Amino acid sequence: MSAKSPSPAAPPDFHTGGNFLRTAIDHDLNRMADEQRYWDGVPGGAVASTAAHDPARVRTRFPPEPNGYLHIGHAKAIYLNFLVARDYQGAFHLRFDDTNPEKEEQEYVDGIIDIVKWLGCDWGPTAREGEHGFAEPHLYFASNYFEQLYQFAEYLISLGYAYVDSQDADAIRANRGTLTEAGRNSPYRDRSADENLALFQAMREGQYKDGEHVLRARLDMASPNINMRDPVLYRIRHAHHHRTGDDWCIYPLYDYTHCISDALENITHSLCSLEFEDHRPLYNWVLERIAPVLRPAQFALALDLVKSFSSDTTGASAKFALHVRRAIDKLQSSEAEVALSQLIAPWSEQSPPLEADLKELFARLLATPAFFAPLLSEALDSYRPNPFGLSHQYEFARLNITYVITSKRRIRQLVTDKHVDGWDDPRLPTLFGFRRRGYTPESLQLFCERLGVSRSDSWIDYSILEATLREDLDPKVGRITAVLDPLPLIIDNYNVEELLWCEAPVHPHHDDRGRRRFPFTRELAIERDDFMEVPSKGYFRLYPGNRVRLRHAFVVECTGCDKDADGKIIAVHANLLPDTRSGTPGADSIKVKGNIHWVSRAHAMPCEVRLYDRLFTEPEPDAGGRDFLAAINPRSKTVVSALLEPDASQIGPGERVQFERHGYFIADVIDSKAGVPVFNRITTLKDSWTTKSA
Repeated sequence: MSAKSPSPAAPPDFHTGGNFLRTAIDHDLNRMADEQRYWDGVPGGAVASTAAHDPARVRTRFPPEPNGYLHIGHAKAIYLNFLVARDYQGAFHLRFDDTNPEKEEQEYVDGIIDIVKWLGCDWGPTAREGEHGFAEPHLYFASNYFEQLYQFAEYLISLGYAYVDSQDADAIRANRGTLTEAGRNSPYRDRSADENLALFQAMREGQYKDGEHVLRARLDMASPNINMRDPVLYRIRHAHHHRTGDDWCIYPLYDYTHCISDALENITHSLCSLEFEDHRPLYNWVLERIAPVLRPAQFALALDLVKSFSSDTTGASAKFALHVRRAIDKLQSSEAEVALSQLIAPWSEQSPPLEADLKELFARLLATPAFFAPLLSEALDSYRPNPFGLSHQYEFARLNITYVITSKRRIRQLVTDKHVDGWDDPRLPTLFGFRRRGYTPESLQLFCERLGVSRSDSWIDYSILEATLREDLDPKVGRITAVLDPLPLIIDNYNVEELLWCEAPVHPHHDDRGRRRFPFTRELAIERDDFMEVPSKGYFRLYPGNRVRLRHAFVVECTGCDKDADGKIIAVHANLLPDTRSGTPGADSIKVKGNIHWVSRAHAMPCEVRLYDRLFTEPEPDAGGRDFLAAINPRSKTVVSALLEPDASQIGPGERVQFERHGYFIADVIDSKAGVPVFNRITTLKDSWTTKSA
């Protein structure tokens, strides 16, 4: 790996297909931006940088915090990261950002692992990694890196880029400023590096109480980006950690942790939602500032390249100097950086540096190179793309679905206030809720893929999610007959002792799946709304004098009904037309407009069925700051006692089926017992909400 004076990289061959993320990835791969990344099978900094080139040219990660259960919005992020890695023959990592011990539990870790597996996403080693002898799965925890994170923090302190602040949280907040007013420097901002190191080490040793000190980055309190106003990197928390126990009493914050975790794991494209866009400058700042110790081998090669420019006599040194000038915004307020900024500020294409200026430039760069890592990262990029092999963040629009809320706080409120029946309530947008409701991983993946990826926030109608689900379920699930609101139907001209077996396909489009049999008897049960004593206009089902077909059986003619003392209809009477049995030559001898389903009352299986609907009546339940609880749909869960065809007793927990004319259902995985299933409605056969809101 010799250092020579290369020419600036050729313009990238952009790939115009796909979405903006894939275009960015193609750009990076075309310009060989992954060439400075090394991998020895496990995450690491200096150790990994001495190994071979990373066999995975693309690495992505899903980095959940183990402080709750995942929801449908997370599914988009999971699939996006997983599918990008898969399509580029790269590696997908599952990493827990477990830096907040007060809110994290092993229960959430286990739940997230379970649900990501259920979604079909694999974090195992890739085939290319296997060829290099790397067999470890890519399941990681930020807590694995606590020692490295601490060492990097000490490095920042030693260079003057971080300091211990002894203000309390209220004072830090008050001095932060606003969107229109600059912040104010902390009175502790000018502590010496030695004093800050001593305080930080004492923080680690547990000598201070919670909140007594924090470690902050020294950036710019007047920055228009509030995230860059000396953000907190570490805080004191005397709390038990679910993995590290009581080993630590200081914990790094997310913005500091996740960029370094990405780099340690060689993540190439750190994909996150748009709310993190303003955090990207801090992401880049941290990695570029610690590059000399994070990527020592790459940094040494970069310095060799700078040295080669310094001795070049062909004009390359002057060209490089102008690249340095273009990166001037990377310089901060250290003495070395201020001096360099003053030197290069006058340079331009029209006013290039003089020979003496060039000598001074290289002398300064090579004398204290650690101060110039961010500048070199940008200035050398035209010669050696991504010279330190750092991770880069890209943002995409989060998933917003109508009639759904994805706020962790509000979902928790629904659960704790018992508006729903736990975290896996089928009405909740948690992925545990979706799984129990009966959604399939394939339908969720198809939904996420069809949505695509953009940087524009928008709302997706819930009906699109349901349509994707129906598309996935329709060719897969078998059919059965279920009467959800039973009303007795008595066939007066049929022998009470006679029993006739009827047949129907398990699936109407797959004869190879066989047929199902169910008995026809004198006393049947039909849906209550399949009868009207006085029919409305356009009603073609049962009413006195009308004929309908009983599916897979006979045409019958209604003769009347029975009522109780309150006038409620308690039974319907009809006569069977004998030569009209389905599948016989006379089946079409009598034309009817109505076709209804039924079961034999004596043979049907009684069953609890839960009719789930959308949890909210408003498309955006919390829009405008209104009380989202006021929009809860009182009919989001209706429990009925239904009658199902006899073979339904064989349906096991977790098995999906279509109730003909009603919708798709699943035998509840928790409450179903052998031979006694309890069914949850997954979705109706067609969208009824569009009609309601029309």
